[in-house]
Amino acid sequence: MKIAVIGYSGSGKSTLAKFLGEKYDIPVLHFDRIHWLPGWNERTREEKWNITRDFMDKNPQWVIDGNYFAIECERRMEEADKIIFLSFNRVSCFFRAFKRYIKYRGRTREDMGDGCDEKFDAQFAWWILHEGRSGKTKDKYKDILKRYADKVVVIKNQKSLNEFMERL
Repeated sequence: MKIAVIGYSGSGKSTLAKFLGEKYDIPVLHFDRIHWLPGWNERTREEKWNITRDFMDKNPQWVIDGNYFAIECERRMEEADKIIFLSFNRVSCFFRAFKRYIKYRGRTREDMGDGCDEKFDAQFAWWILHEGRSGKTKDKYKDILKRYADKVVVIKNQKSLNEFMERL
């Protein structure tokens, strides 16, 4: 089984990916882990591509958590047996991300790059509420939903997410 988990920042992609990896006993790749180097420095595009390709090549089953449309997006969506799109509203994502910040403040989450302590600043808040929901981003999601309609599951809120997880 191959599962791509995509969606807006703060929607719970990493938590769901971890759950799915444990449920099906398959490896999970968190894009935030490969994107961020210590101190919130970005890894080069080439390194991210290489890590992703290597992960996909070596694992006959996987869960990949994150959008990062520039990193093997076409391949991920093509190979995925299931694409889960977490389409929570922006206010919900904002509060979920803030709650996560409170929980992990001063520490690095296991799904984040090493040495990247949890933060919640104005730039991230702006990303959650506006920039991460640009027309370009929405168009990419719409394209994925249209092209892979037969294998996409759209989850819009916590109640639906809980029900989805219980059915597995």
